[in-house]
Amino acid sequence: MRVAYFDCFAGVAGDMIVGALLDAGLALPDLKRVLAKLGVGGYRVTAHKTERNAISGTKFEVITEEDRTSRSAAEIVKVVEESSLDEDVKRTSVDILMALATTEARIHNASIEQIHLHEVGGIDAIVDVVSSVVGMKLLGVEDVRSSSIHVGTGFIECSHGTLPVPAPATLALLEGVPVFSRGIESELATPTGAAIIRTLVGPPTRGGFGPMPAMRVEVTGYGAGSRDLPLPNLVRVTVGQAEASDLSDEVTLVETNVDDMSPELVGYVCELLLSQGALDVYTT
Repeated sequence: MRVAYFDCFAGVAGDMIVGALLDAGLALPDLKRVLAKLGVGGYRVTAHKTERNAISGTKFEVITEEDRTSRSAAEIVKVVEESSLDEDVKRTSVDILMALATTEARIHNASIEQIHLHEVGGIDAIVDVVSSVVGMKLLGVEDVRSSSIHVGTGFIECSHGTLPVPAPATLALLEGVPVFSRGIESELATPTGAAIIRTLVGPPTRGGFGPMPAMRVEVTGYGAGSRDLPLPNLVRVTVGQAEASDLSDEVTLVETNVDDMSPELVGYVCELLLSQGALDVYTT
Protein backbone atom coordinates (compact mmCIF):
# COMPACT_ATOMS: atom_id res chain seq x y z
CA MET A 1 0.00 0.00 0.00
CA ARG A 2 1.34 3.43 -0.96
CA VAL A 3 1.11 5.83 1.96
CA ALA A 4 1.70 9.59 2.27
CA TYR A 5 2.75 11.06 5.61
CA PHE A 6 2.43 14.82 6.15
CA ASP A 7 4.77 16.40 8.67
CA CYS A 8 3.04 19.65 9.68
CA PHE A 9 5.87 21.09 11.79
CA ALA A 10 5.09 24.61 10.48
CA GLY A 11 1.35 24.23 10.14
CA VAL A 12 -0.67 23.34 7.06
CA ALA A 13 -2.42 25.24 4.25
CA GLY A 14 -4.03 24.18 1.00
CA ASP A 15 -1.32 25.62 -1.27
CA MET A 16 1.41 24.07 0.90
CA ILE A 17 -0.17 20.60 0.57
CA VAL A 18 -0.29 20.90 -3.22
CA GLY A 19 3.25 22.27 -3.31
CA ALA A 20 4.50 19.30 -1.31
CA LEU A 21 2.83 16.85 -3.71
CA LEU A 22 4.37 18.65 -6.70
CA ASP A 23 7.75 18.53 -4.98
CA ALA A 24 7.26 14.79 -4.44
CA GLY A 25 6.76 14.08 -8.13
CA LEU A 26 3.27 15.22 -9.11
CA ALA A 27 3.64 16.67 -12.62
CA LEU A 28 2.19 20.16 -13.00
CA PRO A 29 1.02 19.53 -16.63
CA ASP A 30 -0.90 16.45 -15.44
CA LEU A 31 -2.50 18.48 -12.66
CA LYS A 32 -3.47 21.24 -15.10
CA ARG A 33 -5.10 18.71 -17.45
CA VAL A 34 -7.32 17.41 -14.66
CA LEU A 35 -8.11 20.88 -13.33
CA ALA A 36 -9.41 21.80 -16.78
CA LYS A 37 -12.28 19.40 -16.02
CA LEU A 38 -13.51 21.84 -13.36
CA GLY A 39 -15.00 23.84 -16.20
CA VAL A 40 -14.29 27.26 -14.70
CA GLY A 41 -11.97 29.98 -15.95
CA GLY A 42 -10.46 33.14 -14.62
CA TYR A 43 -7.45 31.53 -13.00
CA ARG A 44 -4.09 29.92 -13.73
CA VAL A 45 -1.79 27.80 -11.60
CA THR A 46 1.98 28.06 -11.32
CA ALA A 47 4.69 26.33 -9.33
CA HIS A 48 8.31 27.21 -8.77
CA LYS A 49 11.21 26.12 -6.61
CA THR A 50 12.08 28.27 -3.62
CA GLU A 51 13.81 28.03 -0.24
CA ARG A 52 12.64 28.43 3.32
CA ASN A 53 15.45 28.57 5.91
CA ALA A 54 17.84 26.95 3.39
CA ILE A 55 15.46 24.03 2.66
CA SER A 56 14.33 23.70 -0.95
CA GLY A 57 10.60 23.35 -1.61
CA THR A 58 7.90 24.06 -4.19
CA LYS A 59 5.60 27.08 -4.02
CA PHE A 60 2.20 26.44 -5.60
CA GLU A 61 0.09 29.46 -6.52
CA VAL A 62 -3.39 30.00 -7.91
CA ILE A 63 -3.51 33.36 -9.69
CA THR A 64 -7.07 34.57 -10.18
CA GLU A 65 -8.67 37.38 -12.16
CA GLU A 66 -11.76 37.58 -9.94
CA ASP A 67 -12.28 39.94 -7.04
CA ARG A 68 -14.98 37.70 -5.59
CA THR A 69 -13.94 35.67 -2.55
CA SER A 70 -17.37 34.93 -1.08
CA ARG A 71 -19.69 32.14 -2.21
CA SER A 72 -22.47 30.19 -0.59
CA ALA A 73 -21.85 26.55 0.25
CA ALA A 74 -24.31 25.53 -2.47
CA GLU A 75 -22.46 27.60 -5.08
CA ILE A 76 -19.10 26.08 -4.16
CA VAL A 77 -20.39 22.51 -4.20
CA LYS A 78 -22.15 23.16 -7.52
CA VAL A 79 -18.84 24.11 -9.16
CA VAL A 80 -17.42 20.67 -8.29
CA GLU A 81 -20.53 18.55 -8.80
CA GLU A 82 -21.24 19.99 -12.27
CA SER A 83 -17.63 19.46 -13.41
CA SER A 84 -16.37 16.49 -15.44
CA LEU A 85 -13.94 15.39 -12.74
CA ASP A 86 -13.84 11.70 -11.83
CA GLU A 87 -16.58 10.75 -9.38
CA ASP A 88 -14.16 9.79 -6.60
CA VAL A 89 -12.38 13.15 -6.91
CA LYS A 90 -15.74 14.96 -6.84
CA ARG A 91 -16.88 13.05 -3.77
CA THR A 92 -13.77 13.71 -1.70
CA SER A 93 -13.56 17.36 -2.80
CA VAL A 94 -17.20 17.94 -1.83
CA ASP A 95 -16.55 16.26 1.54
CA ILE A 96 -13.75 18.76 2.21
CA LEU A 97 -15.80 21.76 1.10
CA MET A 98 -18.81 20.65 3.14
CA ALA A 99 -16.60 20.19 6.20
CA LEU A 100 -15.62 23.85 5.81
CA ALA A 101 -19.21 24.97 5.29
CA THR A 102 -20.61 22.92 8.19
CA THR A 103 -17.94 24.26 10.52
CA GLU A 104 -18.54 27.88 9.52
CA ALA A 105 -22.29 27.43 9.98
CA ARG A 106 -21.75 26.01 13.45
CA ILE A 107 -19.42 28.85 14.49
CA HIS A 108 -21.74 31.57 13.21
CA ASN A 109 -24.89 29.86 14.51
CA ALA A 110 -26.38 29.72 11.03
CA SER A 111 -27.71 27.08 8.68
CA ILE A 112 -25.76 25.68 5.74
CA GLU A 113 -28.18 27.53 3.45
CA GLN A 114 -27.42 30.86 5.15
CA ILE A 115 -23.66 30.57 5.40
CA HIS A 116 -21.28 32.25 2.95
CA LEU A 117 -17.63 31.27 2.83
CA HIS A 118 -15.42 34.33 2.54
CA GLU A 119 -11.67 33.68 2.52
CA VAL A 120 -12.30 30.06 1.47
CA GLY A 121 -15.00 30.94 -1.05
CA GLY A 122 -12.73 32.12 -3.84
CA ILE A 123 -11.80 30.00 -6.83
CA ASP A 124 -8.25 29.74 -5.48
CA ALA A 125 -9.46 27.85 -2.40
CA ILE A 126 -11.60 25.53 -4.55
CA VAL A 127 -8.60 24.83 -6.78
CA ASP A 128 -6.41 24.11 -3.72
CA VAL A 129 -8.94 21.56 -2.48
CA VAL A 130 -9.42 19.80 -5.81
CA SER A 131 -5.66 19.85 -6.54
CA SER A 132 -4.92 18.15 -3.22
CA VAL A 133 -7.37 15.34 -3.99
CA VAL A 134 -6.20 15.00 -7.60
CA GLY A 135 -2.55 14.97 -6.49
CA MET A 136 -3.12 12.02 -4.16
CA LYS A 137 -4.80 10.08 -6.93
CA LEU A 138 -2.15 10.82 -9.57
CA LEU A 139 0.61 9.80 -7.14
CA GLY A 140 -1.18 6.54 -6.39
CA VAL A 141 -1.54 7.28 -2.67
CA GLU A 142 -3.92 4.86 -0.97
CA ASP A 143 -3.53 5.94 2.65
CA VAL A 144 -2.84 9.37 4.18
CA ARG A 145 -1.34 9.97 7.63
CA SER A 146 -0.32 13.16 9.44
CA SER A 147 1.76 14.38 12.35
CA SER A 148 0.47 16.64 15.08
CA ILE A 149 -0.29 20.06 13.59
CA HIS A 150 1.48 23.27 14.55
CA VAL A 151 -1.27 25.90 14.79
CA GLY A 152 0.56 29.09 15.83
CA THR A 153 -0.83 31.85 18.05
CA GLY A 154 -1.73 35.56 17.99
CA PHE A 155 -4.44 37.31 15.97
CA ILE A 156 -5.43 37.68 12.31
CA GLU A 157 -7.53 40.18 10.38
CA CYS A 158 -10.23 38.75 8.12
CA SER A 159 -13.69 39.56 6.76
CA HIS A 160 -15.16 39.01 10.24
CA GLY A 161 -12.68 41.39 11.89
CA THR A 162 -9.93 40.43 14.33
CA LEU A 163 -9.88 36.73 15.22
CA PRO A 164 -7.63 34.70 17.52
CA VAL A 165 -5.17 32.17 16.14
CA PRO A 166 -5.88 29.38 15.52
CA ALA A 167 -8.99 30.71 13.83
CA PRO A 168 -12.25 29.33 15.26
CA ALA A 169 -12.97 27.39 12.05
CA THR A 170 -9.49 25.84 12.07
CA LEU A 171 -9.76 24.76 15.69
CA ALA A 172 -13.22 23.28 15.15
CA LEU A 173 -12.02 21.31 12.14
CA LEU A 174 -9.13 19.95 14.22
CA GLU A 175 -11.26 18.68 17.10
CA GLY A 176 -9.81 15.35 18.20
CA VAL A 177 -6.61 15.95 16.20
CA PRO A 178 -3.31 16.38 18.11
CA VAL A 179 -2.12 19.99 17.78
CA PHE A 180 0.57 22.15 19.38
CA SER A 181 1.93 25.71 19.43
CA ARG A 182 5.48 26.91 20.01
CA GLY A 183 4.51 30.55 20.49
CA ILE A 184 5.06 31.69 16.89
CA GLU A 185 2.67 34.59 16.31
CA SER A 186 1.29 33.65 12.93
CA GLU A 187 -1.63 31.68 11.46
CA LEU A 188 0.22 28.46 10.68
CA ALA A 189 -2.79 26.22 10.10
CA THR A 190 -5.58 27.56 7.86
CA PRO A 191 -9.19 26.34 7.68
CA THR A 192 -8.65 25.00 4.16
CA GLY A 193 -5.48 23.15 5.14
CA ALA A 194 -7.17 21.73 8.25
CA ALA A 195 -10.21 20.57 6.25
CA ILE A 196 -8.06 18.88 3.60
CA ILE A 197 -5.87 17.01 6.10
CA ARG A 198 -8.80 16.08 8.35
CA THR A 199 -10.79 14.65 5.42
CA LEU A 200 -7.92 12.83 3.71
CA VAL A 201 -6.62 11.26 6.93
CA GLY A 202 -10.09 10.48 8.27
CA PRO A 203 -11.55 10.68 11.78
CA PRO A 204 -8.90 10.89 14.54
CA THR A 205 -10.39 7.75 16.06
CA ARG A 206 -8.87 5.75 13.20
CA GLY A 207 -5.36 6.53 14.39
CA GLY A 208 -4.11 8.33 11.30
CA PHE A 209 -2.65 11.24 13.29
CA GLY A 210 0.62 10.62 15.09
CA PRO A 211 4.22 9.52 14.45
CA MET A 212 5.43 8.48 11.01
CA PRO A 213 4.20 4.95 10.22
CA ALA A 214 6.54 2.08 9.37
CA MET A 215 7.26 2.54 5.67
CA ARG A 216 9.89 2.22 2.94
CA VAL A 217 10.49 5.80 1.84
CA GLU A 218 10.30 6.42 -1.90
CA VAL A 219 10.28 10.21 -2.12
CA THR A 220 10.00 13.31 0.05
CA GLY A 221 8.54 16.65 -0.97
CA TYR A 222 8.33 20.10 0.63
CA GLY A 223 5.50 22.56 0.03
CA ALA A 224 6.37 26.18 0.74
CA GLY A 225 4.17 28.77 2.41
CA SER A 226 4.40 32.53 1.91
CA ARG A 227 5.57 33.65 5.34
CA ASP A 228 9.01 34.43 6.72
CA LEU A 229 9.07 32.55 10.04
CA PRO A 230 11.65 31.58 12.68
CA LEU A 231 11.25 27.99 11.42
CA PRO A 232 11.02 26.73 7.81
CA ASN A 233 7.56 27.64 6.48
CA LEU A 234 7.08 24.26 4.84
CA VAL A 235 4.89 21.16 4.90
CA ARG A 236 6.81 17.94 4.31
CA VAL A 237 5.24 14.89 2.69
CA THR A 238 6.93 11.49 2.70
CA VAL A 239 5.58 8.93 0.24
CA GLY A 240 6.41 5.26 0.32
CA GLN A 241 5.24 1.70 0.78
CA ALA A 242 3.73 0.82 4.15
CA GLU A 243 5.53 -1.99 5.94
CA ALA A 244 3.50 -5.10 6.68
CA SER A 245 3.80 -4.49 10.41
CA ASP A 246 1.95 -1.20 9.99
CA LEU A 247 -0.91 -2.73 8.01
CA SER A 248 -2.36 -4.58 11.00
CA ASP A 249 -5.30 -3.00 12.77
CA GLU A 250 -7.56 -3.53 15.74
CA VAL A 251 -11.32 -3.35 15.35
CA THR A 252 -13.83 -3.11 18.18
CA LEU A 253 -17.32 -4.55 17.67
CA VAL A 254 -20.06 -2.75 19.58
CA GLU A 255 -23.53 -4.34 19.76
CA THR A 256 -26.70 -3.17 21.46
CA ASN A 257 -30.40 -3.94 21.63
CA VAL A 258 -32.74 -1.03 20.96
CA ASP A 259 -36.34 -1.14 22.12
CA ASP A 260 -39.28 1.18 21.54
CA MET A 261 -37.67 3.47 18.95
CA SER A 262 -39.30 4.78 15.80
CA PRO A 263 -37.88 2.85 12.80
CA GLU A 264 -37.53 6.11 10.87
CA LEU A 265 -34.62 7.06 13.16
CA VAL A 266 -32.53 4.00 12.28
CA GLY A 267 -31.22 5.38 9.00
CA TYR A 268 -30.18 8.66 10.59
CA VAL A 269 -28.41 6.88 13.45
CA CYS A 270 -26.49 4.68 10.98
CA GLU A 271 -25.36 7.76 9.02
CA LEU A 272 -24.32 9.51 12.24
CA LEU A 273 -22.27 6.52 13.42
CA LEU A 274 -20.47 6.30 10.07
CA SER A 275 -19.72 10.03 10.11
CA GLN A 276 -18.15 9.60 13.57
CA GLY A 277 -15.68 6.99 12.31
CA ALA A 278 -17.47 3.63 12.44
CA LEU A 279 -16.10 1.29 9.76
CA ASP A 280 -19.46 -0.37 9.25
CA VAL A 281 -22.98 -0.19 10.70
CA TYR A 282 -25.77 -2.74 10.28
CA THR A 283 -29.07 -3.54 11.94
CA THR A 284 -31.00 -6.76 12.38
